[in-house]
Amino acid sequence: MTATATPSAALVLAEPVFSDQERLALAGFLAGYSGMTREAYTLDLRQFTAWCHRHQLRPFAVRRDIECFARNLEAAGRARATITRRLSTIAGLYRYAVEEDLLDHSPAAHVRRPRIDYESHAAGLDRNEVGALLVAAGLGTAAEHALVSLLALNGLRVSEATGADIDTAL
Repeated sequence: MTATATPSAALVLAEPVFSDQERLALAGFLAGYSGMTREAYTLDLRQFTAWCHRHQLRPFAVRRDIECFARNLEAAGRARATITRRLSTIAGLYRYAVEEDLLDHSPAAHVRRPRIDYESHAAGLDRNEVGALLVAAGLGTAAEHALVSLLALNGLRVSEATGADIDTAL
């Protein structure tokens, strides 16, 4: 006698990913932003809520677990500025939830954030190099001096300076 599998009509109810309060807070918080900021905050919150889900934590039930999330980001090799921004986004969400009376207090209020080195590491000229460039340009023609001064003192790109329409600007 062979056994045959019969389809089951039983439904398994899945618990929703977010509670009504969590959904309201996430939507309300993100509604206050647009464009690239909203996209970045959405990504930050998506990663945080996915981390919460993996660790079987409800976003509104976390306490100091947010610090564990930050340590997880560090272990994954994320930059300090990225970790700080993500923690700031999370803190903003919880601050919003408290302001809207969706939470009694913010679990992110006292979370320590990594210190950020505010020294720029971008490839560019420092103050002394810009000064030397302006001096060298001053030794050239008036047009060269004007172009270099325009670029250096206004922080323009070459394409912005060469694409400027001077006739319509005056």
